[in-house]
Amino acid sequence: MDVQQCYPFTVETMPVQKDIVKGQTAEIRCTLKREGDFADTRYTIRYFQPDGKGTLRMDNGTVFKPNDRYPLTKDVFRLYYTSLSSDRQTIDVYVEDSFGRVQQLTFSFNNEREEGKDKPASSRH
Repeated sequence: MDVQQCYPFTVETMPVQKDIVKGQTAEIRCTLKREGDFADTRYTIRYFQPDGKGTLRMDNGTVFKPNDRYPLTKDVFRLYYTSLSSDRQTIDVYVEDSFGRVQQLTFSFNNEREEGKDKPASSRH
């Protein structure tokens, strides 16, 4: 009799804001969806930032260091990304199970000022 120990999984998120300014924090609501449940399966989370500068923390207060793995102990969790630059920013979040399966999520943020929002409104005559 075969006992399946490794089940596929996905990580779903609520919509995330696209614009951010330096010092602002974006909330990323996540849900780990498993197709099956094997009691010994462990999940970890890590991130890498290829563009821009910022910090990512878990809803339990853990501040992530790039490429360090952290245990993911619940299926519903929130991440908080705080912008530390005025450039375009991208973060890649990786959730991995103990069998080596990986789900990658990419979040990109534009600096609001790039859109010309700090220009004065034209006056009508």
